Amino acid sequence: MRRHLHALLAISALPAACACGLLAAAQVPQDIGAVMRLVGERVAEYHRLVQNVMCVERSTVQPIASSLSPDGFSRTVESELRVEFDAEGGTPATANVVRVIRRINGRAPRERDKKDRSGCTDPNPLSPEPLAFLLPAHRDEYRFTSVRSGKENDRAALIIDFASTERTSRPELIEDEHGHDDCFDWTGPISTRGRVWVDATTHDVLRVDRRIDGPVDLRVPWPLQRRHNLPPWVVLERDDQTMRYKPVAFGDPDEVMMLPASIESLTVLRSGLQSIRRIETFSGYRRFVTDGRIVKEP
Repeated sequence: MRRHLHALLAISALPAACACGLLAAAQVPQDIGAVMRLVGERVAEYHRLVQNVMCVERSTVQPIASSLSPDGFSRTVESELRVEFDAEGGTPATANVVRVIRRINGRAPRERDKKDRSGCTDPNPLSPEPLAFLLPAHRDEYRFTSVRSGKENDRAALIIDFASTERTSRPELIEDEHGHDDCFDWTGPISTRGRVWVDATTHDVLRVDRRIDGPVDLRVPWPLQRRHNLPPWVVLERDDQTMRYKPVAFGDPDEVMMLPASIESLTVLRSGLQSIRRIETFSGYRRFVTDGRIVKEP
């Protein structure tokens, strides 16, 4: 099994930007560079505000067969989620999603969950915030190729296509860094492409789709081949993800923020590793205001 399906991205994750302090509803420039500058500003503003927000993430992983039908029992993990920033030296602060697991299949977490094979697909306690790729600091890693008008969930939107700048994939299979039995991830670049929907007026992110560029060969180092009886190559056939966002209203003071509604992921592997489907939902939003009060989602 692959452990961290939304580590790019994802995802899983508090993307999008706050709807307060909206940009003026002037005519939206269709130049891709100008649009990406506005989108980057919205994501940066969100990162500034989101440190005061927490929520509950519910992640359900279903093993699937090659036909994409269920193959065994699902596992549901509920976590408390927040975003923190990590600054090292003179580099810009990095936004990370921090999770604290509260329930696993309806029960409290147990010590053996930290190493047992059944915990292989549990969400990573620390993962990158998935919309950071839209910030100027990461702009060289992607090519934003076109922008056009459209709709998303009945809202006027701009649809932006993107692709990795590095078009060559050279990933390698590795064992799970947290020590779960028979659990694997991969490291190294994988070429991806996708699409971003942003509000046509505010440039808040409404949806992100991402997928790999066709089947990718994952090289299996000789020690892993010998230890786990794996072939020299494992094929990653699909790694798709869709992230959707919704407006969340807070009171006292009144404020509306665009926050994640759901993340759906599909990872299909061949050559002996388990394929999975993951669905994450986000609810129970709480905002901490400056005087120490906690404001809940209505």
